[in-house]
Amino acid sequence: MKTSIYNLLKARFLIDDDAIKNWRFIVFLIVLAIIMIANTQRYEQKVFKIAELTSEVKEMRSEFVDRRSELMKLRMESTVSEKMVEKEIFPSTVPPVKIKVKKVEEENFIKKLWQ
Repeated sequence: MKTSIYNLLKARFLIDDDAIKNWRFIVFLIVLAIIMIANTQRYEQKVFKIAELTSEVKEMRSEFVDRRSELMKLRMESTVSEKMVEKEIFPSTVPPVKIKVKKVEEENFIKKLWQ
């Protein structure tokens, strides 16, 4: 047991005759660790990007609601009439009248022939 621990500490498994197998396995583990680290890095970048975009969406949504409420205030009749009074344009006292246009039916060629 002492010799096996002693050989492990001296890293004899890396310089023995069958050390090529061990080196291949060590290189494989190193490459696997690098791939895992890179994958974790990409995952964290995506998480940060998602958090950033989520906060941006919330900010834009609140700005949208704010602008929509401003627009609703500006579209109100009282606001429009106040703005027009400044330009000396007053609201009409006569209510609007709906105009109806009757479509004149044209006589087609066949109707003209039968007359």
